[in-house]
Amino acid sequence: LMTLRESIGLNERNGVKHTPELKGGDAARITQIFGGQAEYAQKLIDDLNDAGVDPRDVWLQSFNKYDVLYWVTNAPEFGKQAVYLDSVDPTSNPPVPRLTLDELKQLRAQGVRFFAPPMPALLEVNANNEVVPSKYAFDIRSVGFKIITWTFERSDLRKGASQAGFYYYFDPQGRAIKKDSDMYKALDTLAQQVKVVGIFSDCPATVTYYANCMGLE
Repeated sequence: LMTLRESIGLNERNGVKHTPELKGGDAARITQIFGGQAEYAQKLIDDLNDAGVDPRDVWLQSFNKYDVLYWVTNAPEFGKQAVYLDSVDPTSNPPVPRLTLDELKQLRAQGVRFFAPPMPALLEVNANNEVVPSKYAFDIRSVGFKIITWTFERSDLRKGASQAGFYYYFDPQGRAIKKDSDMYKALDTLAQQVKVVGIFSDCPATVTYYANCMGLE
């Protein structure tokens, strides 16, 4: 496996941007190695700075809100583009609920600018079997977040959304997404109506093709 420093170097040589995620872990182990969670979050900043990476080319990510708030407060040049990954998941046990509108407002007021829920939290299917933005998507936009979502082409759609698992949970009966090509319906809604600024994809060809056809970056 590559080290983080090797990965940063490879990205720099190839002229691509950086989207490192600070993974969660055992708190005792993190304290033993880094000194604590804040020091762990700072170490990622240190490695990027040591490599001379331009903060404008970095989108730090974490499911831990306090990592993101640490970057916003203590490394604002990187914190401007730090991404809070939303762990909402109604299928887990126990379910992880969506943030309330008040919670979203508080997060935005604390300086977080990028918010990243999973795809199914941003979409739903209406009575006409059309893929449309969810109320959650409108709530997120209403407080001024830039939205990134995940993860496109993570699921096998040959049997439609009803059999595709978590990432197509917005259409559990497969009323809109019945085959692979129907994924463009979800993608178009995310791009044109939810107004996402980015989408993580396991196989980026489809998203890239769509973006090129629509003149998006």
